[in-house]
Amino acid sequence: MKILKLISILVFGFIPAICLGDGMFTETDRAPNGINLSVLSDNIADIYEKLDGVRWAGKSVNVAIESLENLNPKAHIAATDERVVLVWGDSIIGNYPRPSDKDWRSFGEITTAVLLKIMENDSRLQQFSEEQIYKILVDALVKGIDENGRYIYSEQDLLQDGRILTSAGIQGARDQYGNFRITGIYKSSPADIAGISEGDLIDKINGREISELSDGDIDVAFNGLSSGTLKLHLLTPMGNRDVVLRRATVVLSDADIIHRTTTDGEEILEIVVHRVSDNSVAIVSEALEKYASTSGIILDLRSATGDDIRSAAQMSGLFLGAVPIMRVVETMAQEVEVVPGGDAVTDAKIVAVVSDMTRGTAEAIAAALYEYERAVLIGTPTAGVGRVATRIDLKNGGILELMNKSLKTNSGRNIDGRGVFPLVCLSNIRSESQQSAFLVNVINNDFNRHDYNQDTDVDINALRRGCPVITSGEDEDALSAAMSVKILTDDKIYNRLISE
Repeated sequence: MKILKLISILVFGFIPAICLGDGMFTETDRAPNGINLSVLSDNIADIYEKLDGVRWAGKSVNVAIESLENLNPKAHIAATDERVVLVWGDSIIGNYPRPSDKDWRSFGEITTAVLLKIMENDSRLQQFSEEQIYKILVDALVKGIDENGRYIYSEQDLLQDGRILTSAGIQGARDQYGNFRITGIYKSSPADIAGISEGDLIDKINGREISELSDGDIDVAFNGLSSGTLKLHLLTPMGNRDVVLRRATVVLSDADIIHRTTTDGEEILEIVVHRVSDNSVAIVSEALEKYASTSGIILDLRSATGDDIRSAAQMSGLFLGAVPIMRVVETMAQEVEVVPGGDAVTDAKIVAVVSDMTRGTAEAIAAALYEYERAVLIGTPTAGVGRVATRIDLKNGGILELMNKSLKTNSGRNIDGRGVFPLVCLSNIRSESQQSAFLVNVINNDFNRHDYNQDTDVDINALRRGCPVITSGEDEDALSAAMSVKILTDDKIYNRLISE
């Protein structure tokens, strides 16, 4: 109805034409909130030129301009090959000739003019700061091209205002007398370095009695988003002492490594990947070199995410070598095959664990391990969010981020919108008896396996209902670990599942 109404205005209504001259704005022109319109126009022109460089993610400049109507529900914009018309309610308040193709300066001016007209009729926007205007304007433009895209006002936004997670490295609770009893100390933490021990009592923090502090006050003192100084009074078996600590940065690793030896003497290396990145690749590569004698690897991708294609290729290459890993779809007509360089660094057996929180390039890694029969895939279906970002630096210091590239497996199956399905669905073998029955069926070659990754005709939602998410994280941890070890330590089971 909105489109028909707008067309009728364009056909039958009076359209006041506005002609473009040498430039719509001078260096002294300002918006009601003080924004320099000439600078804004130049920055928008830069954005359009950069978006054109990524082929508008399959859309067009007209779609970007029309998306500005999302700034206010009363605004309606029609961008054709000839005009750009802004309607407010039932009245045309802006009518501009569409610039010639790739005249980004003029497109920037018209977009700025449209924004200015909307601001004149929306007092809320007039109160916004320059940063807020840039964010809502460019977010609107970018989301018109890619609904998952975003505008980052500056690189500093990525650093979350420079805040860091810090901790004193102390765990504990109040005892029956009201003192805070230490029950644990993190290794190499400030508390550990200061010689604080498990069992010590804290009766004062920064000069205040523990009885005066709430549990929240104590937690904030021990942990925070910036470094801070703690002055503690301790009651220890060796006497009372005063300790001064400064909270230290908590390093959040992109991957964790756990090495264990089974009762049968087999070495198992558990690799927990949180984010597929250069950092996690380095951690995994070092662990594979350090524990080269390991007989089995549990590659836990249950919470792994990532949008760095190069890192995903390097991570896959550690296990697969120089074979095609995935395809990156940039446009309908263009796909790029991703192949890592170098040889695999391990030939150990692998069980890869996935869940609905396995996303992005982590899904591509799981799919590659599965397609090349390099790992037994267990868990629950992955998220099906197989998209990676294009990040575009702007001359004003901002960044455009478009999730305009989708991922396919090397064989050409879509990951985005579908996901990757495990061979062994953990949510269907929750009990010990179910696990034992399943493993017996595998040994007896009576495992009725169906490859839903290849059978793309089956409804995705039906598959997910058939292999539902495990709601308890504790249960999922125990089940994943138990099944992984059982598969890795029994060659017959492992080989049967790999060959299925």
